[in-house]
Amino acid sequence: MPIGAERQEAVGEAIGQVRALIGDRALDRATPGRVLGVVKGLVEGGQGTGWGRRHLMGLGAAAAISALARPALAAWPDRPVRLVVPLAAGGSVDLLTRQVAERLQPRLGAPVVVENRGGAAGNIGIDLVARAAPDGYTVLVASDALTVNPALQPVPWDAQRSFVPSVLLCRAPQVLLAHPSLGVRDLDGLLAEAERRDGRLNIASPGNASSGHLAGALMQVMTRRRWTHVPYRGGGPAVSDALAGHVDAVWVTAAPVVPHIRSGALVPLAVSTRERARALPDVPTMAELGYPDFEVTNWEGVLFPAGTPAEVVAGMNAACNAVLEEPALRARLEDAGFETVGGPPEVLAALIEGNLRRWAGLIRETGIRAD
Repeated sequence: MPIGAERQEAVGEAIGQVRALIGDRALDRATPGRVLGVVKGLVEGGQGTGWGRRHLMGLGAAAAISALARPALAAWPDRPVRLVVPLAAGGSVDLLTRQVAERLQPRLGAPVVVENRGGAAGNIGIDLVARAAPDGYTVLVASDALTVNPALQPVPWDAQRSFVPSVLLCRAPQVLLAHPSLGVRDLDGLLAEAERRDGRLNIASPGNASSGHLAGALMQVMTRRRWTHVPYRGGGPAVSDALAGHVDAVWVTAAPVVPHIRSGALVPLAVSTRERARALPDVPTMAELGYPDFEVTNWEGVLFPAGTPAEVVAGMNAACNAVLEEPALRARLEDAGFETVGGPPEVLAALIEGNLRRWAGLIRETGIRAD
């Protein structure tokens, strides 16, 4: 909410008084503690605008921190920034990261290097960043593994305490697809077929504990139907067998299968997000089909090691938000099935908190295990 004219005047006077006491050049070099000490002296000395001591202290602190933000951020980055992708090269998270990194370089004024550190379902790369110096030069580009893995096995990091969220880059829905030969055109048809076959219908996913597996497990719990889960070693093989008709249906990330949907090679039955996918506007959500609590989202977000300076986290947030607003990148990602998000760090923090709780409960209930 915009501040009133009187408050704007108070903020301006606080900045002016700080500058008058320590000078412009000294302000540019001062630490936050030094500036806040000056503000405290102003308040205790009775100087100011007539606002109360507590109010002026808050205004002065805000003004001082605001004045310091630009020079503090200007010092970062002064060497290459490393974006760690805890997955093998060539996947959707890796490709997205490289597109963002290319556009981040001119905005940050320093090289941005993508480093793939796959292995142990993402735990190796995640742990590398958790243990890195919190100096802003080692950054995690995380995805679902950050919130799923802790429910599957002991991990040496904590998804909330070991990291500081910066920005949620994008998300992509899972989509439930059937082979045309199955003869179903909607979710009700698939569920009827599952009931008729009494567990002999098979639904594939990219692997045990993958987002597709979680979506299928959640659907089983909510619909109270039975079928056989067929895990693959990745989305590519699962989609290939779905296209060939070797499996009846598949839950998979929407992004790589949009062309197959548009060609009619696979029949879309539902998407897993609360809102319809921009790339698939005619495909209903599970919530629309009678399951309002159903939500499974693939996501990619940027996090720093815990203890990273707030101005660095904010600087990366601002740069990423600017990149996500670039029309060419936005169109390219959305046409491929990704939905750009951006916004403040709190958006990513809320997603992580909610997913940790959701997947821990589902994995306990269904007994899902990793490969």
